Amino acid sequence: MPDLSGQHAIVTGGGSGIGLAIAQALAGAGAEVTITGRRKQALQDAADATPGLHPLVMDVTDEAAVVDGFAQAVAARGPIAICVANAGIAEGRSLHKMDLAFWRKILATNLDGVFLTLREALKTMRDVPAGRVIAISSIAGVRGLRGAPAYSASKHGVIGLIRGLSEDYMGGHITFNAICPGYVDTDIVTRNTAEISERTGMGEDEARQTMIRANRHKRLMEVSEIAAAALWLCDSASKSVNGQCIEISGGQT
Repeated sequence: MPDLSGQHAIVTGGGSGIGLAIAQALAGAGAEVTITGRRKQALQDAADATPGLHPLVMDVTDEAAVVDGFAQAVAARGPIAICVANAGIAEGRSLHKMDLAFWRKILATNLDGVFLTLREALKTMRDVPAGRVIAISSIAGVRGLRGAPAYSASKHGVIGLIRGLSEDYMGGHITFNAICPGYVDTDIVTRNTAEISERTGMGEDEARQTMIRANRHKRLMEVSEIAAAALWLCDSASKSVNGQCIEISGGQT
């Protein structure tokens, strides 16, 4: 496990699911972790349960909120050394049934939100010896996801952003990587199960199985698997891992 003592990390969407698991792993390695999200109580409950977590209400789709949120976090705990852009939404809709409002909602959170998060983090990373930027994309950002073209486009965009930044900062003290999970056992899968069931008429067990079968090893990933990958990317031994898409999907795409 890396020693992250004295480092300030920020994790968007850190109140639940993958984001919370990553935040807990970083705190367990000694980091002081600012967790952000829109639900104040969820953030506070997470912080109360885990020493080293600090709640901050922040909507990544709101530029002013992101600018102000980062300013508050940096004033309280110093420059950002680790930034995990995790906040996102997963909703599917066929293109011919999609209006512009739906398209913009997906892109505003999954891509614009990552852009704003990374922009504000990079303003402070000049002041740390080593920086780590990790964006949570998706296996849908690598191969596309049937029935979810807007989501797939947003997650492809995240990978493109990470790769572009890795080239811009090549040879410097900051690395940029994306983690691309398949289906992970979180509330998103629970919500998607209900949505698939309603949209297709499947039973909920069958709807859940469609997601399980989409992972090559035919099981849902655990949040701890994603958190372990993020923690590894923060280790000094991973300083040459840069501009990569770490696929965690149970097999080859």
